Amino acid sequence: MKYLLLRVKVFYSDDNVNSQNEATMPEAAVEQKQIGDAVIRLVKGDITELEVDAFVFYAQEDLTLGSGVGTAISVRGGPTIQKELQKLGPVAAGEAVVTAAGNLKANSIIHAVGPKFQEEHIASKLRTTMRNTLRLADEKKIRRIAFPAMGAGYYGIAPDLSARVMFEVIRDHLSGTSGIEEVVVCVLDTPQYDAFQARLAALG
Repeated sequence: MKYLLLRVKVFYSDDNVNSQNEATMPEAAVEQKQIGDAVIRLVKGDITELEVDAFVFYAQEDLTLGSGVGTAISVRGGPTIQKELQKLGPVAAGEAVVTAAGNLKANSIIHAVGPKFQEEHIASKLRTTMRNTLRLADEKKIRRIAFPAMGAGYYGIAPDLSARVMFEVIRDHLSGTSGIEEVVVCVLDTPQYDAFQARLAALG
């Protein structure tokens, strides 16, 4: 198995500082699980800094990039991303669209519209969003894809719920006829990391 280098910006939220430490992580330095010929990796950092074929952005129905990660995409990726999105929206809940990634290190961004806190049937809706996103990735011949903690944080979905649904759908998809070789789950902070680490370790 060949070794890949994963370049991420790691944020040490435990230290309550704003500084960033840039690290180059070999695969042995991150949590991972093999699923057939593919691998799932768990890292903590800035998803917009990853060198992957595509990363996923948890989008709004109108595809406005908004604040937080959306601001990072706009600032670092440039205005062409939002211009492309204006031609694709709105998008129904559970669906996903793909754009170029502008000046970012990734080649593409998949904008996936998922459920939000206090909606009914969050788990089933998130499962649908994940399945459609992975199907779209296969349609676009994406081999290395990165996901955030889908719906956790700003949209209020519990990290444990997000982790359980995400890893189950990813496992099932990779166990099929998918061409995806690597799925990186890139979380923002230690509470998210702990929840996802536990669910990844328990994944059968």
